[in-house]
Amino acid sequence: MPDAASATSPTLGFARAGGTPSRAVIGDSEFDGEFVSEFDRDTAVTRREPGVYDVDLSAGWTVFDAVNGGYLLAILGRALADALPHPDPFTITAHYLSASRPGPAVVRTETVRTGRTLSTGQASLLQYDAEGREVERIRVLASYGDLAGLPDDVRTTAMPPAIPPMDRCFGPQDSASDVRLPSSGTPVGGGSAIADRLMIKLDPATLGWALGAPSGKGEMRAWFGLADGRDADPLSLLLAVDALPPTAFEIGVKGWVPTVELTVHVRHRPAPGPLRVSITTRNLAGGFLEEDAEVWDSEDRLVAQSRQLARVRLG
Repeated sequence: MPDAASATSPTLGFARAGGTPSRAVIGDSEFDGEFVSEFDRDTAVTRREPGVYDVDLSAGWTVFDAVNGGYLLAILGRALADALPHPDPFTITAHYLSASRPGPAVVRTETVRTGRTLSTGQASLLQYDAEGREVERIRVLASYGDLAGLPDDVRTTAMPPAIPPMDRCFGPQDSASDVRLPSSGTPVGGGSAIADRLMIKLDPATLGWALGAPSGKGEMRAWFGLADGRDADPLSLLLAVDALPPTAFEIGVKGWVPTVELTVHVRHRPAPGPLRVSITTRNLAGGFLEEDAEVWDSEDRLVAQSRQLARVRLG
């Protein structure tokens, strides 16, 4: 186990959220008398020495017993933002090597190359086994730049996903006394700590799995945000691409779908307001499937894209 970081070690990640949080959630915290988002607090990294960061993986971002992969990627992304000379992830690829668990971890980074507009680095997140030996959980390769310096020219055929208004969509917090799913009266199931930290309102057209009648289309669409009201930024986009229920549910697969590899492209700094996330799967074969995600902001800009390979536990 590593020694505790000294009191003078810089802790990175305590960005202040604007305004008052929209709802109280367990673990609300303050810094110098101001509200701090749970996302910033729980993805904070403490620099032990150049390129080495201590972190505590919070149990608040678990799906049953597994720490969410997008949350873990945001932690690694924050460490790389400190280690590299550029502030924003442009592309980041993670290979998930072993299951992470809540508790202490260390992130080790290495600068691969620095240039005028892009810098490239790699990072590993490690935890400790019963004998105190380091076990690598995730390895990342990423290129960083400055999103604020990109030109405004956009030429695209991409279109925002068609999602009903938020008050016609459904989320994990909806209950029998609140909003019911159509025809069945069954609220969307929760059961995971991460659900309390997210604002997710799922498109009813992608909720067949929750009604026992999956569509077979492999689609998931939702409004997305952080439950405490913090606006999205490039690091929270790394969470957004991996926070919805698996598209495998809509093709009739039950059980969890662990990520093997995840690549995220951050295209623009998001505007304030809720995001729209659309995820699709076209091919399940050999016990693996791909998920392609798009994230759109409140100004109809495509702000992030991703593809991941995930293992499906059939039978």
